[in-house]
This record gives sequence, structure tokens and C-alpha cells, in this order.
Amino acid sequence: MKKITSLLSLVLCLFLSACGDDTKTLGDTPGDTATAYFDALYNQHNLQKASDFATPKLARIMKSYGTAKQFARSLINLQYDEVVIEIDMSNSSLREQYGNKARINIVFTGYFNGKKIDDFRTIEMLKIKGKWYVDKIVADPYGR
Repeated sequence: MKKITSLLSLVLCLFLSACGDDTKTLGDTPGDTATAYFDALYNQHNLQKASDFATPKLARIMKSYGTAKQFARSLINLQYDEVVIEIDMSNSSLREQYGNKARINIVFTGYFNGKKIDDFRTIEMLKIKGKWYVDKIVADPYGR
């Protein structure tokens, strides 16, 4: 009887340990935060929500534009009616993370006025108190 109880308690412990909380919260990786930031700007058109994913300095700049559409058109120089936002993982050197800083390439595939537009931007991320924030959107060197 003692062996059965020991075996049963061992199996129960294995089941309980397998049920641990492994869920990631938003902001665990720089890519998650960057994707959520641009989703809030382009798909949800919510400047306030997007500014929650930005550093205080970038958030102040964003709010000075008034709307998500105006900010995206003026500062980012990308306009979309609908867009799919993905992290570019085609080359390991495109995603660099060192300590509290990271550079992420984001690929945008979408439509503006019925015309398909593919583009990408490099995003500089900053980790503050264990959470990632968008710090800077690097200007497109081929854009102007």
C-alpha cells in the first residue's frame, strides 16, 4: 500500500509541475512590443494605445501629431488602409539584442488606395524596468 501511495503521489507531482504558468506577457520580447505598437497605429488607429508601447520621449512626439494617421504619414512616412505586420526573421543579423537595447526589422505588407505596398523599417527598442519599448523608428535610407 505504501508503494502505491508513493507512486500515486509521484505521478500527481509530475502532473502538477507540468501545469506551470509558461505564458508570456506582451512586452517579453522586443519583437512582440514592436508588432503591438505598429498594430495599434495602423490597424486599430489608436495613438494612445501605441504610445503605451513607446518610450516617454517618443510618446510625447507621437501625441503632438494628434492622430495615429497623421503621425504615421508624417514621421514614419508609411500609409496603409490595411496592413499585416511581421518581424523579419530571414537573417539572424537583422535582429540584434544586446542587454537593454535591440534593433528589430519589421516588414509591412498592406494596401493603400487599392495599391499593394511592401516596406520595412528598422526599430530601435529599449528595455526599461524589464519591459520593452519602441525608442526610435530609423528613417528609411531609400525613402527620400
